[in-house]
Amino acid sequence: MKAKELRELSIPELKERVAKLREELMNLRFLKTIHRLENPMRIRQVRREIARVLTILKEKERSANQ
Repeated sequence: MKAKELRELSIPELKERVAKLREELMNLRFLKTIHRLENPMRIRQVRREIARVLTILKEKERSANQ
């Protein structure tokens, strides 16, 4: 998802998205360990998307507190 699309989501939706992405990352790491991972670049993509979502989540939480 693009940052613009993520900014349209609410805080609970962003938290849910982070949880799903972290679960996906865990599964990808497991597949990598057993040499079943088809696209190793997907790990990098998921890590970056987690960072993107967390950044937007922090922005929203800060603006909600002010």
